[in-house]
Amino acid sequence: MKTTFTLLLVLLSASLTFSQVKFNTGSSELDADINIINTNAKSDLSLFKKDLSAEFSVSLKEIDYMFSLKLEPGDVYLSLEIGKITGNKPTFVAETYNKNRSKGWGAIAKDLGIKPGSPEFHELKGDSKNKKSKSNKSGNGNNGNGKGNKKK
Repeated sequence: MKTTFTLLLVLLSASLTFSQVKFNTGSSELDADINIINTNAKSDLSLFKKDLSAEFSVSLKEIDYMFSLKLEPGDVYLSLEIGKITGNKPTFVAETYNKNRSKGWGAIAKDLGIKPGSPEFHELKGDSKNKKSKSNKSGNGNNGNGKGNKKK
């Protein structure tokens, strides 16, 4: 009985470890928050897409396009949030990430004008916490003033 319980515990912790996605934002706290968003989104992807569409005022077609790039729900969320903060189109942010996945989100955000420790970075972290706490229903409505490269 004791060995069965131990084995079950090991398998459970291994599955949780392997289900985590490395978002490489440059902040372990933000990575953890995005993983929670990612996990919650997968429980009802259709609702998640609708919520993102409404919250960020983008079409479901744009959301679906980002998913067609084989992005995780957390990646799509980051594309939308970084786009909002920097003034870039979310699809541009998603395409930029898709072409440079090996660099990670932290490098992409930096390339687009969100420096580690900047007010924009803290806004990104704050929005992810708010999004996570509201079970992906809506963000806090902050409007970013990022100074990244604006491409439309």
